[in-house]
Amino acid sequence: MSDLEPIAPRYVVRPRRRASPIWLVVAALAALLMLPIFVNSYTQYIVNTILLYSLVGLGFNIVLGYLGQLAFANAAFFGVGAYVSTLAAARLGIPFWISLLPCGVFGGMVGLLVALPALRLERYYLAIVTLTMGELLRWAYIHTDAITGGSSGVAVPDPIVFGHALTTDAQKYYVCLAVTVSLYWITRNLLRSRLGRALNAVRQNELAAASLGLSPVRVKMIAFAWSGFIVAIAGALFSIVLGRITPDSFDLTQLLLHFAIVMIGGLGSLAGSLIGAVLLTAAPELLRNVAGVQEIAFAMLLILVLLLMPQGLSGLLTRYVPALRDRFFGEEP
Repeated sequence: MSDLEPIAPRYVVRPRRRASPIWLVVAALAALLMLPIFVNSYTQYIVNTILLYSLVGLGFNIVLGYLGQLAFANAAFFGVGAYVSTLAAARLGIPFWISLLPCGVFGGMVGLLVALPALRLERYYLAIVTLTMGELLRWAYIHTDAITGGSSGVAVPDPIVFGHALTTDAQKYYVCLAVTVSLYWITRNLLRSRLGRALNAVRQNELAAASLGLSPVRVKMIAFAWSGFIVAIAGALFSIVLGRITPDSFDLTQLLLHFAIVMIGGLGSLAGSLIGAVLLTAAPELLRNVAGVQEIAFAMLLILVLLLMPQGLSGLLTRYVPALRDRFFGEEP
């Protein structure tokens, strides 16, 4: 073959992802639906918290993991959803299920605002600018006493869904479960569509993506808006599970928890977001009776993951059990 002879392109044929057995899906759904029968109210509260924080990790992972943008406005999205939902119920008497979609819309609008500096700034500059968004909103929550209740916060009325007040954690669980499963399913399908491939292309190289006809500006705007939508809805769930919201609930500590969920669970993995939420929500409760151990364990776990497992726990699992990648961790396009 001559050196000038063109080389035929190589096409990589990926094996088709195997779908999970139908019996496994049915068994998992049955177990989730029957869970409130077998747990007490405190455990049920923890499960509800895990569900909403898995949504938080999901939304943050879209920007941080799939898009590759070092943006830290997640606490801002979270707070917007919580306050919009609470104020709609407490001040306007709007039922929770009606206010849920507007909460996501408001979060998406804040996401679009955050996307504007992402069009011009990168890495640490973007991180600093977006970090101020959450602190700016927290300042607004504190100094608008007539609306938000100031530093003392607002009591969250019992959510009303189709005319019925949800007063117990078990009743709230089914709302959290339905919302979480729905958003996970929608996001997974989006990431397996052209949008997911566009996110991957922009993350790898914006100039190359633009040369292929993609618009990095449009892709970033969509990613930030969808991230804000999801995390704002998680904030609305947070408000009804907690029962009262204050500005301190959305400070830098909250943002650090969101970041740890994504990093420990795994960047660019939907299942990793769930793993991180389970670990960082349930584990502190087991150590609650030992003073100071929670903070030490949290810091050590984050350091170990960053140093030894840069792809998080989901990356570690798929490394040693490759079958999990195709069946449960195959979200990447």
